[in-house]
Amino acid sequence: MLSLAVMLMPNWMDPEYLLNWLGDWALWGTLLVVFIECGLLFPILPGDSLLFAVGLFIAHGTIDVPLWLACVLLTVAAFLGNVSGYYIGRGLGTTLFRNPNARFLKPKYIEQTHDFFERYGPRALVMARFVPIVRTFITIVAGAGRMDAKKFFLWTGIGAVIWAPGITLLGHALGNVQFIHDHLESALILLVLVSLIPMVVEYFLARRRNRNNPSSEGPKHAAPKHAVTND
Repeated sequence: MLSLAVMLMPNWMDPEYLLNWLGDWALWGTLLVVFIECGLLFPILPGDSLLFAVGLFIAHGTIDVPLWLACVLLTVAAFLGNVSGYYIGRGLGTTLFRNPNARFLKPKYIEQTHDFFERYGPRALVMARFVPIVRTFITIVAGAGRMDAKKFFLWTGIGAVIWAPGITLLGHALGNVQFIHDHLESALILLVLVSLIPMVVEYFLARRRNRNNPSSEGPKHAAPKHAVTND
C-alpha cells in the first residue's frame, strides 16, 4: 500500500528524488520549500518528509553541512515563511475569503479559525505546524483575523523551533538505522501520517468536551467574527 502511494506521488513530492536532483544545493532548496510551504499560499509541498530526509542525508554525509547549522537555517526559514503568510493575510484581509467555491480560502474558514483560536489560544499555531496544508493556511487566517503581531511572532517562533529541528533531528537519529535506510520511501509516507496524529487527537478531545458541555457549542462571546483573539 505504501509503495503504491509512493509511486503515485509526483517527483517533486518525493523528498529523496528532490534532494538528489538539487545536489549541492539540497539544503538551500529545502530552505526555499519550507519558506514557501509555511506561508506563500502553496501548501502542497513535502515539508515534514523533506525535513526528515535532510536529517537522514546529513547523517549519511550526502549533505555536507553541520547538523546544528541546518537546524538553525531551517528554523529561520519556517519562521520567516509564517511571518510572510501572516502579513499576506493582514494586508489582504478578508478579500482572500470571498469565494465560497474556493478550494482553500472559503469565507467560512475565517469564522472557523476564529473559533479555533478562541478555543485553543495561540498554541494553535504550534499544533498546526505538524499538519500539512493547515500550517500554511492558519498563518494567513491569523493575519486576516488581525491576531496581535507580537503574540503571533512568539508562538509561531516556538512552533518553528519545535517543528523544523525536531523532525530534522529525528531523521538524523534514524539515518544510520539500516531498516529506515532500506525503506526510506515508506518511512517518509508513515511520517506524514504520524504528523496528522496531534490534530486528530485534538479533534476527538474537542468532540468529547462538546458532548460533556453542550452549552459550549453555542455563542459564548461577543468578539467580532473576523478578529482573532489575543488571549
